[in-house]
Amino acid sequence: MSVCNYYISILSFILVLLFGINNVLSKPEEYKTYIVHLDHSQKPSSFLTHETWHQTILKSLSKPVHGKEMLLYSYNHVMNGFSARLTPAQVSKLKKSPAHIAIHEEKIGKLFTTHSPQFMGLRHSSGLWNASSYGEGVIIGMIDSGVWPESESFNEKGMPPIPTRWKGKCQNSTTNPFPCNRKLIGAQVFIKGIQAADESDSPDDSPRDFLGHGTHTSSTAAGNHVPGASQFGYANGVARGIAPGAHVAMYKVSSGGFIAESDVLAAMDQAIADGVDIMSLSLGFDHVPYFQDVIATASLSAIEKGIFVVCAAGNDGAPNTTFNSAPWITTVGAGTLDRSFIATVTLGNDLTLEGQSKFPDRVLVVDTLLYYGKGDFEKSCSDGALNVSEVFGKVVMCDNNGSSTIFEQVRELARVEALAGILIADENLYNIDELEIPSLILPSSSGALIRKYAIEAADDASVKIMRFVLTSFGTKPAPQVAFFSSRGPDPVNPNILKPDIIAPGVEVLAAIPPIVSVEQFGNYDLGSDYAFLSGTSMSAPHVAGVAALLKAVHPEWSPAAIRSALMTTAYTVDNNGTTLTNQFTSLSGTPLDYGAGHINPNKAMDPGLIYDIDWQGYVDFLCGLGYNDTEMKAILRQSKWSCSQKGTDLNYPSFVAMFSADSPNVKNFTRVLTNVGDDQSVYQLITETSQGMTIKVEPTTLTFTSKYQKQKFAASVQMNGKAPPVAYGYVKWIDQNNHIVASPVVVLNS
Repeated sequence: MSVCNYYISILSFILVLLFGINNVLSKPEEYKTYIVHLDHSQKPSSFLTHETWHQTILKSLSKPVHGKEMLLYSYNHVMNGFSARLTPAQVSKLKKSPAHIAIHEEKIGKLFTTHSPQFMGLRHSSGLWNASSYGEGVIIGMIDSGVWPESESFNEKGMPPIPTRWKGKCQNSTTNPFPCNRKLIGAQVFIKGIQAADESDSPDDSPRDFLGHGTHTSSTAAGNHVPGASQFGYANGVARGIAPGAHVAMYKVSSGGFIAESDVLAAMDQAIADGVDIMSLSLGFDHVPYFQDVIATASLSAIEKGIFVVCAAGNDGAPNTTFNSAPWITTVGAGTLDRSFIATVTLGNDLTLEGQSKFPDRVLVVDTLLYYGKGDFEKSCSDGALNVSEVFGKVVMCDNNGSSTIFEQVRELARVEALAGILIADENLYNIDELEIPSLILPSSSGALIRKYAIEAADDASVKIMRFVLTSFGTKPAPQVAFFSSRGPDPVNPNILKPDIIAPGVEVLAAIPPIVSVEQFGNYDLGSDYAFLSGTSMSAPHVAGVAALLKAVHPEWSPAAIRSALMTTAYTVDNNGTTLTNQFTSLSGTPLDYGAGHINPNKAMDPGLIYDIDWQGYVDFLCGLGYNDTEMKAILRQSKWSCSQKGTDLNYPSFVAMFSADSPNVKNFTRVLTNVGDDQSVYQLITETSQGMTIKVEPTTLTFTSKYQKQKFAASVQMNGKAPPVAYGYVKWIDQNNHIVASPVVVLNS
């Protein structure tokens, strides 16, 4: 190699090396949102507030000018600490601080997305509505996607004055005025975290709801009376929330369907400071231990201050999928109503049949020819199977051929310009409001009658009339456990039965912003002031509303007492007189599906006995989980605590016994019941078991001589012989006044 080439090679190497080093040095570290737990006892006395201390900490990690920009929220109630935008290097530096307890990168979660008060037994003349004055004076805090304040469900007619203890506010944006009143008493926005994660598409920073989720849940919980509410005529009647006399406060944490931990923490922190009585969350994050779960941590702080927290169980449907399952949270699954939306068809032979339909127009199909395909059954109404010349302007019946869905069949009917469709399906179907032409869905038994008539009448087969936009009540069986409702065993802690309870969550009619598309009709988006939504998102506000009613009647009850009353009075038998079933399979469910059962508000007002839990009870439960000091500090927000007992046998209104091949086949429990009924009460034990399962309780009689007196009992659960994977039974206490205090007992065998 020549000297010249040698120096050229060396120079090239140096340039490449310098270029690479420059790239490494110039590439900035990525900022992400972190949740930071601090030991507040380390705060120097020179700082008047935690926020100024937090800002100073952040300034020490970077140039002073960036300190305030990095900080998203400073928390005062739900935890000791803050959320901020940090780089990995800054996180490493922060961990060296003596005030540091724990830090984790923020996670993104999601929202879990009339007639129901009547279905739940609420009546104007008697019961819980009457006794509670519809929840008057109670404040429900909704952690959701905002609210549409102009909705009639939030009018203040008949509402009492705002409670003087209320400390919240109504946040206005400069471009979008937001009116509050005596019904909607507060609304604030917490979307800094989701904006930083680029998951927000909110047009402004107001509490206004552009998704519809928060408006729907809020009006379900506490909407005012609105006559003539319906979705395009279906379920027409008076819309009202479960607690129409209660006040509503909205804490907006979502604008695009996603949520950020920092925002939810900030919203719950503010709700505690403002003075809400009930907190309702129809949203959730991935499963993590309690000390890493922001909703669990914040809820424990709320419970400590006497706030009842209710959360949706999630919409994953399968076993081991329950969300929001900390034992201080009331976790709600979804059930169906006894209401269906129908259309009718009367054939040329005067036979009238009824089927499912949610076609959004009151169309009449009169004196029209009926077409039933003469070709291959397997291709009935499948893509390209029909000819326009044969079916144009006719009512077409499509067989349930298994090769195409009803939605595909309707697209084929629309392609050939059929006037209407008669479709065959034996299961309850969702999204039938998306069918493009007037369509009626019948079971195969009814389809056989139409098929017989069409074949016999041949070219003279006709439809005299088809009528749409009809609502039917008394549907059986009801309630059923919604197919999408998340089920136990709980993935975080299977020793606690979750969900706790189910409530209406299928096709619930409630308020919605008029700018939100409810469904599509041809090329048009249709809007409505009220709409049907399904999900455990809809179930949780039902329970929030009932909790508000109970709080109004029993202001002295703790959150655990309210949950106990809801669980021990729930029912597990449908209107056919059988055990609650799965919505799609119609197979009998278990407490892993429905918890203690379906909510029964009027019974919950007078439960007789309650399983109460105080703060120390939850501390002992956490001690029994084996958390280390750092993990306990993160969830308790305290540097000191005491564990007064070992184990995780919480005074819960349900029992779970887990057995494995190498474990003892007996599980022991201890429970304490508090009398909230008559001074003089005697309760007798009744146990119900399934095959191979034995429940023993001592004593078998509980005698109470005064209100709020406590009595303890011990229970043991044993499996005998070859045990199934899941078995269940009940412990029931019944007194002379027919109070029935029922607790499910679930056995899990592995």
